[in-house]
Amino acid sequence: MKAHVGASARKTEDGGRSTSDVPTNRIASCFTRLRAARKKAFIAYICAGDPTLDATVELVVEMAKAGVDIIELGIPYSDPMADGPANQAACERALAAGATVRGVLDAVRRIRARSDVPLLFFTYINPVLAYGLERFAADAAAAGVDGILPLDLPPEEGREFLRVMRAAGIANVCLSAPTTPLARKRMLARESRGFLYYVCRLGVTGERAELPSDLGAQVRALKAVATAPVCIGFGISTPEQAALAAGFGEGVIVGSHLVRLIEREGRDPRLAHIVAERAGELAAAVHAVKG
Repeated sequence: MKAHVGASARKTEDGGRSTSDVPTNRIASCFTRLRAARKKAFIAYICAGDPTLDATVELVVEMAKAGVDIIELGIPYSDPMADGPANQAACERALAAGATVRGVLDAVRRIRARSDVPLLFFTYINPVLAYGLERFAADAAAAGVDGILPLDLPPEEGREFLRVMRAAGIANVCLSAPTTPLARKRMLARESRGFLYYVCRLGVTGERAELPSDLGAQVRALKAVATAPVCIGFGISTPEQAALAAGFGEGVIVGSHLVRLIEREGRDPRLAHIVAERAGELAAAVHAVKG
């Protein structure tokens, strides 16, 4: 399925408006729908191929039914340096089970036959380059991918990558952190298309006991320069934390918590139902916070 057709506008640095070079796709449509309903987005991350690609298809379909708004699919990689122990182990399990970029793309096609949930690839740059940048963008768009988050490619070093992805209708997501200087925040806000991902704590992915005390102030500062929705991730693992984060941003991202659940329940034939039930609880907590 191809990206939805339409035009989206973004503020330029001097406060004017310009037409985005990425057509309105499922991610943009999702935020438009949620904004109209005064709701926040719940975004779930899982590693594609963990425990198998067949399981990934079922997990995505069931989580979408349970109320997850957007799903990040990690492309398994042998050196996931931004990931904590849970996501690293998930990559290892997926690779050991035979997951490949081609296999992940096929899983997306199978998901698209059953669900219209927005899908975002969470990936390192090496698997994309090994596959071939132009071919990857074309095949991902044809399969039904809506966005991409290249973890280890700063926007200023990835102009060709961004050009190719946007030409294919795939929205790119940029990362901002607590230590990001203001000038760089402005650049990341300009370059983000689907949403702007706020990494709410330093370090790698993983569950945390509590959220940073300055989360509200940090997100407000980022939203002051951003026109794309700001979504908060890294360390969120409970409905209470998710609801708290939703009070500050336009969306909340949970990954490691669900990945650990997949690790624990991976051999249970009810895996998709178990994970979807927990994802649904997190989504309900986020949706209860009015925008």
